[in-house]
Amino acid sequence: MDSRPEEYELNGDLRPSSPVSPDASPSRWGRNQPINMNHYANKKSAAESMLDIALLMANASQLKAVIDQGSGFAFFIPLVVLISISLVLQIAVGVLLIFLVRYDLNNPAKHAKLDFLNNLATGLVFIIVVVNIFITAFGVQKPTMDTAPRQ
Repeated sequence: MDSRPEEYELNGDLRPSSPVSPDASPSRWGRNQPINMNHYANKKSAAESMLDIALLMANASQLKAVIDQGSGFAFFIPLVVLISISLVLQIAVGVLLIFLVRYDLNNPAKHAKLDFLNNLATGLVFIIVVVNIFITAFGVQKPTMDTAPRQ
């Protein structure tokens, strides 16, 4: 029995040069089927979308806190602008991820377009991270209630 590991093509098919006997034992994880790259990419995009939604909710909460503080807050305008930019970019990345999931990775004709869209999404996520660093630097504080009794 050949002890070499099985080799798979990008599309998940077994390479012709890798002989596998029909009575070969299943893999360590109980799978003897090749990885479906579309399924893997869809899971990855779904996880990224969930993180995008979490950040979207955090930015919406920050925007509410800044608006509650009113225009008297020192960094009111910059924070509203930065949070708005972050929200718009997050929505754009979310839509972009929807398009990425819909394409078939196994079609070589789509690889160039998918590569471009993936690079675009990565660039937009980087910009979102930088914008959110500036949002944190300006400091979004929720208005505090004065709990000390007044005399």
